[in-house]
Amino acid sequence: MIKIYIIWLRQIKRYFRSRSRLIGSIAQPLLFLLALGFGFGPIFQKAGGGNYIQFLAPGIIGMAILTTSLFSGAEIIWDRQFGFLKEMLVAPISRLEIMIGRTLGGATVAVFQGIIVFLISLLVGFRPQGNLWPLALIFMFLIAILFCALGTTIASLLEDIQGFQLIMNFLVMPLFFLSGALFPLQGLPQIFIKIASVNPLSYGVDGLRASLIGGVHFGFLADFAVLGVIAILFLVLGSYFFSKMEI
Repeated sequence: MIKIYIIWLRQIKRYFRSRSRLIGSIAQPLLFLLALGFGFGPIFQKAGGGNYIQFLAPGIIGMAILTTSLFSGAEIIWDRQFGFLKEMLVAPISRLEIMIGRTLGGATVAVFQGIIVFLISLLVGFRPQGNLWPLALIFMFLIAILFCALGTTIASLLEDIQGFQLIMNFLVMPLFFLSGALFPLQGLPQIFIKIASVNPLSYGVDGLRASLIGGVHFGFLADFAVLGVIAILFLVLGSYFFSKMEI
């Protein structure tokens, strides 16, 4: 556990020492929250959807966690290129412990990003409803673990940082836009509903929305079960590919 903790702590320290990373990682969610929230708010309200900020904020929190989690895998490629990963691998620590420590560290950073966006959303008018909002932290952590493990899996298969960034950019937008983060899934054409139903972020956003404002599409149990199962799957895959990675 001490070894995992040290790797986790390294991830946290790297994050807080990089102010540009802290600011840059919340710029895009903040832009979406302000531009879409106030831009499409009147249209959403006229259509009978209510306050759009209330609907949008959980989706933007999910977006912040998604982006930070996926791009955390880039640190594996950087560590490999600069030789730090080789030093870790020759240390008396298993690759599984390295994988777990990195994933937990990346997930903690991603959850922290989600909390920052949550606090910003409070400043622009978002108000949690009901008494289930503490459950949002559980869904934040599940989303972060899932996509950190996915980012690690992809990074373990690549050696080029530019290629990794291209793949991440290709994944982030479809995952985000087809998750129901920006619009309700009810009433959409069946093809979009089916796509959303196989998108793991859809269940994360639905869980956040259910926890924060009480609106749910798939159901609490379905959200938790799907996120948990897929997170475990990607952790297993990430551990396997990380163990096979050549330095």
